[in-house]
Parts: sequence; structure tokens; C-alpha cells
Amino acid sequence: MALSAAFNLANLAWANSSSYNASGLANAQILNDPFPYYFPKVNATSAQLFPMPLCHGAKIEEATIDDLQAFMHTGTLTSVQLVTCYIQREFQTGQYIHSILELNPDVLDIAAALDKERHSGHVRSPLHGIPFLVKDNIASKDKMQTTSGSWSLQGSIVPRDAFVVNKLRQAGAVLMGKATLSEWADMRSNNYSEGYSGRGGQAYSSYNFTVNPGGSSSGSAISVSNNVVPFALGTETDGSVINPAERNAIVGFKPTVGLTSRAGVIPESEHQDTVGCFGKTVRDAVYALDAIYGVDQRDNYTLAQSGKTPKNGYANSLSTKQALEGARFGIPWSSFWTQADPEQISVLLDIVQAMKDAGATIVNGTELKYQYVISPNGWNWDYGTTRGFPNESEYTYVKVDFYNNIKTYLSEVTNTNMHSLEDIVQYNIDNVGTEGGTPGIAPAFGSGQDGFLASLATGGIMNETYYQALDFCHRTTREDGIDYALANNGSAVDLLLAPPDVGPSYQIAAQAGYPVVTIPAYVHSLSGMPYGFSFMGTAFSEAKLVKYASAVEDLLKSTNSKYQRKNTPPTWQGYLERVVPTAPQCFGC
Repeated sequence: MALSAAFNLANLAWANSSSYNASGLANAQILNDPFPYYFPKVNATSAQLFPMPLCHGAKIEEATIDDLQAFMHTGTLTSVQLVTCYIQREFQTGQYIHSILELNPDVLDIAAALDKERHSGHVRSPLHGIPFLVKDNIASKDKMQTTSGSWSLQGSIVPRDAFVVNKLRQAGAVLMGKATLSEWADMRSNNYSEGYSGRGGQAYSSYNFTVNPGGSSSGSAISVSNNVVPFALGTETDGSVINPAERNAIVGFKPTVGLTSRAGVIPESEHQDTVGCFGKTVRDAVYALDAIYGVDQRDNYTLAQSGKTPKNGYANSLSTKQALEGARFGIPWSSFWTQADPEQISVLLDIVQAMKDAGATIVNGTELKYQYVISPNGWNWDYGTTRGFPNESEYTYVKVDFYNNIKTYLSEVTNTNMHSLEDIVQYNIDNVGTEGGTPGIAPAFGSGQDGFLASLATGGIMNETYYQALDFCHRTTREDGIDYALANNGSAVDLLLAPPDVGPSYQIAAQAGYPVVTIPAYVHSLSGMPYGFSFMGTAFSEAKLVKYASAVEDLLKSTNSKYQRKNTPPTWQGYLERVVPTAPQCFGC
């Protein structure tokens, strides 16, 4: 039968059907009540701008993973319904915050399969049926792409899932999509807009759209903060988990380099790259960490964790405020705190006082041995060269690492003409109008691709200066840095406390390859941007970080302190301003 004839017969059948009501169907698609869920009402209060609708009668806005599991356990929600509601949240907010770069076309099928498993009595882990995002530099061997936000890798095909993605699939988590990011994880340019990429556009913090949202794992943090997903993965080379987490009022967990595999992750530096987790609570972030850590033969750095990780996961280290009794914490006042904004210092010291009141001992002046290795003027990963000593700069070896590591990564990627950094640089030049291959063309890339060019100039040669810089940065941030401060001249402390809005705090941990956790603290009165309260430890001290970060979180919650996430909701300041927030990281902005 001809297609047109079949179409006419079908129309005739519909027209003759007693249940057919063309006007009713058309009218049912008309939205007569757009506020408050579907359109933000101009001049509405912040709480009325983007509230999240109930999900089949269940309140999932600000819900924890345990809350969501309870809904699925009782049959209140299925994973399919849960995922659908989060996708609808993306439709509601996505055109404003741009936290998702790409949705997984198979996400509902995956959720349905996991619902079937649950119905048969099989629940894989606390993440069973829970949707999540990964940063777009983390490979997934599915219908989604992995491009680090760059058009140059559009259409390329990865050989396999990243190790961490595969681990989450095995844990029963539902990969909902890829999160936006700073293109190439901030490696391509030194004067750029955090959270911007060619493929994803500009990601925005819902606290203030006009300033730096935090990067480079911008979309991952923003999505969790705005209830687009319950948890997400990001990556950090130097601040890219901790910075966006604290600037979006959520928990960010940056593990020791070597705890989470980088196999399948578009690299920056093998010496500092690590995959981290975002959640609204420490528990939620730890559920994700428990699913992804482990030894991976494709990343030999992970071999270092053998014998240094708990047998049954880090969730067993979660605690309450009682754990603070007798604990000792150090404050590197001169090293970090003096560089913080005064308003932030006042708030963070209130939290420190609450810890003291709960029985903790606070030791001031637990300083790094050599404080001159970090910039007193904010984050600067080339501070060694700024001082005239490139052999004392992390950027010296990061540039070389990137040249070599990206070539290794691309050697396994097919269906692309990008095989080296040279190819990527040329692509950005050939498409200068959109890709900003030269300075002054793309507003988000003010310096063009000077980061790539600096890496290209090294030729990947690991010369004497390279090894001197690597040795210097490791020594001054490890044995003469964090470990020195923790030892405190023979009067050891458990962890160091730091203001994470001070770039050098997480910069020192990044160079050392040591772990950091940040929890929400408060919002700055001038900018409306959140900031956090962070805990720093030595290598593979994640169990201790989990114990005390969750204890402080419980302390603030149980005492109804104003210094907790529930008291710092997004204000959506400037949500109609479509600016490129190129302002650098700064205190209170």
C-alpha cells in the first residue's frame, strides 16, 4: 500500500473514533499556568524563580541519595520516574545554567533495566538507579561523545569506558549525560572564562551569573547544586574539583592522585590529575567515591593505593559530631588564612569555634616550611617562573606532561584527524572565528590558546628543568609542606583546615597529589557567591577526611547553624544576563 494511502486510512480511522477529540488534544498541550515551574517570573523572589516540581508526589529537590533510595525501595518512585524528573529539571534550568552538554539517549532504557533488577530483589549498591553526570573529558563507550568541550574531537570514538564510568555502571548508577566544563579542563588558555567550552557554551552559577562559576569541572558542580542530578564526577589537576564545589555550595571530594584511575580521562598531567566527586552531602560524595576507587592496570599510579584503602569502603568512616571530641586540627594561618577575604575569615572562624566547643583541639600556626613557594596574590600555577625560577614551577612539568599525555590518549581514539597537540592547535587556528585559536577573537579565550602553545613549545622533552621543577614542587608541598604542617614540630594534628576560596590552599594539595574535601560554609554579602570550608590531609588519608568532614557537617546540622547548605539557596542573581564571566578567581566575587 502506498504511504499516502495508508496515511489517509489512518486519518479516517482516527476521525471515526468515538474517543477522538482534536480540540481536546490540542488544548491539552497549551500551558496556561507557566509560573512558577516552567517560566521564571520577572522580578520574583529568588525562591520563586526556579523551584523544582514534585516528582510523582515525591519531593526530590535537595533530596539525598538515601532519600531517593527510600523512595524507590517503598515503590514511591521508580528509577525511570526519577530519571525523567531530573531530565525535566534539566529542561527547566538548562537554558539558563548550561550544566549539561549532552544527554544520554539510552538513559531511560538503562533505568528501566535497573528497575527490573530491583523488582527481582537485586540492588547493587547505594547508587542503584541513581542518575549522575560525568565531566565531558571522561570517556563513555556509548552513544555520547567525549570531547573535553572542543569541536576538534566531535565525532571521535573512544576505545572503552573510562575505568570510573565502568565502575559506576557496575554499581547500578545511571549515566544521564555529560557535564559542561572549561574547555580542555583549562589547559588551552591562561586568560579565559571558567566554565566555557565551544561545544557546551558558558556554564553559569545560579548564585550569580555575572562572575566566575568555578572551574574547570563547572557543569558537574552546577548540576548537583541545582538538583539536575544527585551526584557527579569531575576531574582536578589544580583546583578543578574544590573550586567549583565551594563556589556552588556543595561538597567536593578531591582524592589522592592514584586513588581513582585516570584511564579513559582526557589528560592534563599524570602527576596531578585525579577524578573527584560532587554531592550535596559528604555521604553522597562518599557513595560515589566508594564506587570509583580501586586499582586499575591501565593506570599504574593506582598501584600505590594497595594496602592503604579500607576493605569495605569509605562510607564506614562517616561519623557524627561526637567524633570531634579529642581530634586535633591545624590552622596554617600565615600560609593560607591571611590571604582570605576578611568576611570569609570571620565566618570560617565561627565554624572553627563550633568545632572547639564540640571538643576538638585547634592548633594555630601549623605552617608549611616554605611559604614562598605559593603566590600571595591568588592562584598562580606558574609562580616559580613569576619569581624567575621555572625549575620551581608546576607549570613547567604540566606543560610537558600535557604534550605527552594527550598524544598517548589520542593514540587510542578513532574516527578523528586529531592525533597530537599539533593537530588540535592547527584546528583552532583553522576555525579561529569560533575556536579562538588566536587572541582577541573569542571573548571566552582572551589569550587564544597560549596554554597549548606553551605546551607545544616544550616538544614533550623531559629535560633537567622539568625534573628539577617536579622534585621541587613535590618536596615543598609534601615533606616540607602539608606533611610538615601536619607533624607540627612533634605535636601532630589530624588534618589541616583551610579557606578553599584561597587558591594557594588547593594549589599546594594539587602539587602534592594529596586529598582535599570542601563542605559548604556561607555566601558572601557582596557578590552572593558561596564559599566553603576545607580539610586537607596527607596521601591516602581519605578515611580521616571522611570522618571529620562528615562530623563537622553533622555538627553544623545538629546545632542548626546558619553555616550549612540549606541556609544558602541559590539567588539566581543576574539570570537574564548572558555575559561571559571572565573575571578571575577572587575573594568574595
